[in-house]
Amino acid sequence: MKKFLLSLFGLGMLVLVVVLVFAFWPTHTRSLQASPEAEQAALIEKGRYLADAGDCTACHTGKGGKPFAGGLPIASPIGTLYSSNITPDKKSGIGNYSLDDFDRAIRHGIAADGASLYPAMPYPAYAKISDDDMRALYAYFMRGVAPVHAENRANEVPWPLSMRWPLAIWRKVFAPDPDAVAFNADGYKDPQVARGAYLVQGLGHCGSCHTPRALTLQEKALDESSPAYLSGGPVIDGWLAVNLRGNPADGLGAWSAEDIVATMRSARSTTHAVVGSAMGDVVVHSTQHLNDGDLQAMAAYLKTLPAGDRQVSSFKADPTTANALAAGQEDSRGAELYVDNCAACHRTNGQGYARVFPKIAGNSSVLAQDPVSMIRLVLTGSKLPATATAPSELGMPGFAWRLSDAEVAQLLTFIRSSWGNQAPAVRSAQVKQLRDTLPIESPAVSRTNIAKP
Repeated sequence: MKKFLLSLFGLGMLVLVVVLVFAFWPTHTRSLQASPEAEQAALIEKGRYLADAGDCTACHTGKGGKPFAGGLPIASPIGTLYSSNITPDKKSGIGNYSLDDFDRAIRHGIAADGASLYPAMPYPAYAKISDDDMRALYAYFMRGVAPVHAENRANEVPWPLSMRWPLAIWRKVFAPDPDAVAFNADGYKDPQVARGAYLVQGLGHCGSCHTPRALTLQEKALDESSPAYLSGGPVIDGWLAVNLRGNPADGLGAWSAEDIVATMRSARSTTHAVVGSAMGDVVVHSTQHLNDGDLQAMAAYLKTLPAGDRQVSSFKADPTTANALAAGQEDSRGAELYVDNCAACHRTNGQGYARVFPKIAGNSSVLAQDPVSMIRLVLTGSKLPATATAPSELGMPGFAWRLSDAEVAQLLTFIRSSWGNQAPAVRSAQVKQLRDTLPIESPAVSRTNIAKP
């Protein structure tokens, strides 16, 4: 027995040594050739545009802070991370980064000191950025961004999860080698679709939110070669990253390319949805700044994605609910709650008002398999962001203060089964579970303020 235990201990030590060697073995990357000085002015402007496409501002600018100075808290499964200062300040930013240092951070997930970055930085997607675009981004961040002295804030990740060396293992196992996944436009028959694929898969890193993740937290797919790609991601701060594939009910199957472009441009479309929450930040800081050609290319690519395997919801327009409500027939508690709280904006026919209050009939968010976003919306409300083409900040109030868990469930079950909507019912336990995660300091969220019927 003693001999067996010693053998087991020896095997364990050998495995530990192999793991440590694998983690600490240096990652060698090829060097990039710098662009001529004469090209720098044009590269800076190109890099400015690419930084918008990559949504760098949204993560690397703290609330009320200076551009790219970092400090934004980012919730993660292991604790709160704080974005870093990526201005060219030489003491607290990236002012001392060479082009190769910059490339290793962006496409490989390796900081200048050799430490692996947390994958909150979407380097698995950025691996597809071309060498030319990397040179443009570098020129912009070194010469087009004002340096700001702002020390990076320490992440709030408890030990041992705060150790960086296990991240090297994650990076080496799950993050792609940029040379191995170099984007090949020739793989697409249509040049417009190819451009859209490059933006969606790479700079836009849409899959970072909209693709499901494995237990080890890597995205299950990085491109359309898998049906998991963009099939709907995890819940982020109480909001579900929706399905962007061609599913007719809970995806983009019923959306036209023009609907997609309008939503990315202004955070609202005439026929389908308005955008708030985290995606509202993406529109404000990123997609509204893209040119029409790139937006149309992204839409064209998204429209090539077939429906995923999950078909839990459906929609077939049915006037029964609209006729009943118009006649004053409210045959369920859910119908009563809808008329009292929702019909003024979304109308008794569930059609809403174009570009202001979204229609509910056939709405892909309403029909999502997981109703968490709708629960969050009813409890806390949401604000429609102001954009250059739609400057009005419109909002929906939260109803947590007046509706119980059971009433929210009844209301949403009615919405998800009316006007032709067919989606799973919502349970009061689901509402309670989300309500319990929301900030208590706001009296609007507290159960103690719920009006008694």
